Amino acid sequence: MLADASNALHPAGVRGGKSFGLVVDHFFAIVRGMKLKLDLDDFRVPAGKKHFKLGKVPTKVKDLYRDAKHYEALLGEFRNEINDLQQMMFAHNRYGMLFIFQAMDAAGKDGTIQHVMSGINPEGVEVHSFKQPSLQELDHDFLWRSSCRMPPRGRIGIFNRSYYEEVLICKVHPEIILNYQRLPASATKDMDKLFDKRYEDIAAFEAYAHRNGIHVVKFMLHVSKAEQKKRFLERIDTPAKNWKFNAGDVAERAHWDTYMEVYEDAIEATATEKSPWYVVPADDKKNMRLIVSAAILSELQKLDLHWPTLPKEQRADLALSKEALVAESQ
Repeated sequence: MLADASNALHPAGVRGGKSFGLVVDHFFAIVRGMKLKLDLDDFRVPAGKKHFKLGKVPTKVKDLYRDAKHYEALLGEFRNEINDLQQMMFAHNRYGMLFIFQAMDAAGKDGTIQHVMSGINPEGVEVHSFKQPSLQELDHDFLWRSSCRMPPRGRIGIFNRSYYEEVLICKVHPEIILNYQRLPASATKDMDKLFDKRYEDIAAFEAYAHRNGIHVVKFMLHVSKAEQKKRFLERIDTPAKNWKFNAGDVAERAHWDTYMEVYEDAIEATATEKSPWYVVPADDKKNMRLIVSAAILSELQKLDLHWPTLPKEQRADLALSKEALVAESQ
């Protein structure tokens, strides 16, 4: 499924008239002088898949890197290629991209966003973390606060948690809806129907965004219960990490199986060809970040991006400006 053959040399890839040092598709990734074999279909949930089960998805894979130096080299190459495509997307100004990160606590969402996206032009990336909704947000529909933060054309948006919480934690704890969201009684009479309609609303929202040039891609960072326990203990035992620990996170472990079920329901209901879900093994953070990087690059490469072509009059102005500058230097 996964292998590394870094001693092989490969030419730069060419896709859609654009030449890049790294090419990613569903089958492999080439990083200049290093070959990283990676089948992204192993992690992408097929659209319309029935009876999707997280228990059949691994939380750990064979290492994609030889050592820390090799990992940093691979991650750096991914960052460079993602940055190049983001700049082209900004100049082209026809598409935007939203990457959503969902996970159980301590799976590594913050670190993945930091390590994968650091080095990308900050003017081209917007990161939003969604926590407990404000009173103003509770006065609106469940998609309102997210729709206000959708990325514009030319930019990458990152949602650290998202509107999916409305069919995840709210499904595990329906009292959140009943006690705080102030929906009409007719809407909460049948909670199963309410969540089915929310799946439909989410899928329609993502399809609408896609038709308008904003592509939505979702990541579920799939950590095991044992690894989560290990990371919680590390947060408790390490003073510099104490601030990350929340006693409520331990209480939520009692609902682990239910969380797995609601994730399965949400992913199955909203995985589409145009707005896919990737379930990424998260027990090893380095492997996780490389897989996420490859998937992000793959999704960006699918966009029909190109540098803007100036009209004849502006090209003539460029020639005149160049002529004036050359004459000035003499």
